[in-house]
Amino acid sequence: MEAKKEYKAIAKYLMVSPSKVRPVANLVRQKPYYEAVGILEAMPQKGARLILKVLQSAVANATVANRKLDEEQLVVSQLLVDEGPRLKRVWARSHGKRDILLKRMSHITVAVSERVEE
Repeated sequence: MEAKKEYKAIAKYLMVSPSKVRPVANLVRQKPYYEAVGILEAMPQKGARLILKVLQSAVANATVANRKLDEEQLVVSQLLVDEGPRLKRVWARSHGKRDILLKRMSHITVAVSERVEE
């Protein structure tokens, strides 16, 4: 049995909360490349645009590494949305008080591989 090669792309420190990106990621995981692109381009969320950029980068990595590989053969084999560091910001409140705002960041990892024919 031949192990299938995965091609990765990672985007780190993206200023969007992981909880907002994960529902978008769940829709395109394990989908063929062209189907995933169609889904992401139709979505209005910021996370969809970010995942699309990382997905296109992973496909570019795959086609550069293996010239015989066609984009139609690729499938999204792995899509991870991890939490990055948090920026703490002060939010002024009434009576001289303040609250702490946590600006959350995301790390998005996309891996594509060749579709296995049965």
